Amino acid sequence: MSNTRRPGGSSSQRPRSTPPATQAVVAVVALLCVVAVTAIGLALRGSDSTTSTASTGISTAPSSTAPTSASAPPSTMHCTTAPPPNSKPQTFASAPSAALSEHATWDALIVTNCGDIRMKLDGRAAPQTVSSFVFLARKGFFDDSPCQRLTTSGIYVLQCGDPTGTGTGGPGYGFGIENAPASGDYPAGTIAMARTNDPNSNGSQFFLVYKDSKLPTDGGGYSIFGTVKSGLDVLTKVAASGAAAADATGNTPPNTPINITSVTVK
Repeated sequence: MSNTRRPGGSSSQRPRSTPPATQAVVAVVALLCVVAVTAIGLALRGSDSTTSTASTGISTAPSSTAPTSASAPPSTMHCTTAPPPNSKPQTFASAPSAALSEHATWDALIVTNCGDIRMKLDGRAAPQTVSSFVFLARKGFFDDSPCQRLTTSGIYVLQCGDPTGTGTGGPGYGFGIENAPASGDYPAGTIAMARTNDPNSNGSQFFLVYKDSKLPTDGGGYSIFGTVKSGLDVLTKVAASGAAAADATGNTPPNTPINITSVTVK
């Protein structure tokens, strides 16, 4: 700015003039310094002909200290354009038999427009829930379905599984609660079912916990049926962008739209 004060702004602060005799001595000293520096430069020149900076005498060897992970730039979110919701979601007359899960563990891969999420489903702990998820995945029910709800305070979950993206859609059937923790603790990486106040309203909607959460236990809690094995960073990055204000259906969609492209199980 024009009114900024600078050093030497007043006459009392300006450097004094130097007597002529002193100037001569300074000139001689300066000349000797130039000669000495030139001689040193000639001695160093060509000391390392393999480098382009050899004439300066500065080594070009790489530093022995490698950069640490803390100094690396933070990773960023890379999402492709989210596909539109499925305009004609499937419905089914009844839930599949719990025997479909074979009471075994299943590997599931959720492909999203923001990255892959790999999960382990526990058919022994929640046979009906896992059977339903496997059945719907094989039918392509989850394909092109948005994750319509993100919570970022108190409860830290991303809710998915409704092809309509409204939070009111489902497969046309419901079933009861399984494997709900009495403590209400849902650690990060937990996969559980979303439902209404009706304990038999489990269907297709599920939620992925990206940070340790405490959920209410009244009404029976929420069925845990698996854990995230990899891809938790996808959830945390989506969550870091925050959630939008509640829409007409009461959902708080993530500011970074994330859609399920496909789900495979084996």
